[in-house]
Amino acid sequence: MTDKPYGVDPPARPVLRRSLGVLDGIAIAASSTAATTSIGIGLGVTAGVVGLHLPAIMLLAFLPVLGIAGAYSRLNRVEPNAGNGYVWVGRSLTPWLGFMVGWVNIVATIAFLAYTTAVTGSALIQLAGDAGIHTVVGLALDPGSTAQTTLLGLVVLVAVTLTAVTGIRTAARLQTGLLVFEYVVLLGFCGYGIVTGPHAFSWSWFDPFALPSAQALAQGLLLSVFCYWGFEAAFSVSEEVRDPRDASRAGLITLVTMLVLFLLGSVAFQRVLSEEELAGHGAQGLAYFGERLASQPLAALPLVALMFSAVASLQAGVIPTARGMFAMSRDRTLGPVWSRVSARYGTPAAGTVLIGALAAAVAALALVIPRLADMIMATVNAVGIVVALSYALTALAAAVRFRGLLREDWRQGVRAVVLPTLSAAALLGLGGYLGWSFYTSADHLELSPDNGWFLLLTPLAMIVSGFVAAAWAKWVRRSPYFRSGTGTDADAPRLLTTH
Repeated sequence: MTDKPYGVDPPARPVLRRSLGVLDGIAIAASSTAATTSIGIGLGVTAGVVGLHLPAIMLLAFLPVLGIAGAYSRLNRVEPNAGNGYVWVGRSLTPWLGFMVGWVNIVATIAFLAYTTAVTGSALIQLAGDAGIHTVVGLALDPGSTAQTTLLGLVVLVAVTLTAVTGIRTAARLQTGLLVFEYVVLLGFCGYGIVTGPHAFSWSWFDPFALPSAQALAQGLLLSVFCYWGFEAAFSVSEEVRDPRDASRAGLITLVTMLVLFLLGSVAFQRVLSEEELAGHGAQGLAYFGERLASQPLAALPLVALMFSAVASLQAGVIPTARGMFAMSRDRTLGPVWSRVSARYGTPAAGTVLIGALAAAVAALALVIPRLADMIMATVNAVGIVVALSYALTALAAAVRFRGLLREDWRQGVRAVVLPTLSAAALLGLGGYLGWSFYTSADHLELSPDNGWFLLLTPLAMIVSGFVAAAWAKWVRRSPYFRSGTGTDADAPRLLTTH
């Protein structure tokens, strides 16, 4: 059996250009996490589940994610690779699970890009409304219409995809500028809301034992994990940073920053808005928050920040996904198109364009769900479960790989083995419990974010499709990855370096 794809000699191994520093990594990871979008939309969705306990659920979710971040950081130190979890899980556990981690991250990100496309369009339509534009060629603009928001968002998706093709440094600079504006607006409005909000502050907001039910705890935690999702984008560009340790620093700095912003945002929202207002405004939550604190034109600033956040997260979603598929392609678990590196830009240009095209196609398919709020809830629930699974498997890979530290240095062993294992167990338990609650909550399938079978079927379809794709890679593509579980060594050749 030959290792040659398609019966020809393999081409020279594609390499990415090393040009990034730690600040670039932070910009990419922070844009991917999209704090402003998570606060503006995710807090309202989560409040619908946990009520006035957003600070408690954000703190609780941070604990397992911190353990996951430690696992990513330690694994990245010994094996920096654009494929990260796909490579690490394949080596330490099994190639089948490794491929599945890579696959579900790709599928989940494409789903996320589709929903963020609609969020971007919604923000633009809301801004148009604030500017007095309520109709275009006789059509009444509706920021809650999935069709209108998706079509407008697709225009933005095309633009940011092309920007991502031209070079990761260009993308990082754009994201840095957008982040500075977002955070200034976010900190200003949240700080003002905390000081002047009409609802009294209560320490019960931080009490996890006051959550309404075990199902609310599980679903709230997974929704919050989804809010933190994206910090690992820093590790997807570890082959493009001048020092791989910068990727680890960027990921951890981003995660702690997100915790501070989420706590600040959740307290501010609960000081300014009632529980009904929190849960009832969906994609318009941040705009409503701004209107409660200021009059126009200042009230439009949070909406502009939301739009910038959505644009940055679209671009940041395209970048790590293209890098993950680049790593899988050079191992021949995916087709060769994904590992083609542009000679001009030093990026996986063809793969980046294809990712944007796939996200656009999924966004168009989402038009069967007529309301934007329904689309958001369905996507967040589906992605939350598969993200928890991916994180858990990566943490277990770290525990297996560094288990020898338990005998050599128990302190290092606790950090490298015990904490990742506990984090993985927590996320697997939450995902399993939530999946079971979805299954028992309905007796028929319906395309609705309130239907438990639909909410369960969506992540299951992502996972099952991963094993089907893995079987194709193993027996049709005959990838050597499935014999050893070892991905291509990112540092095997001398990589291009720019200063």
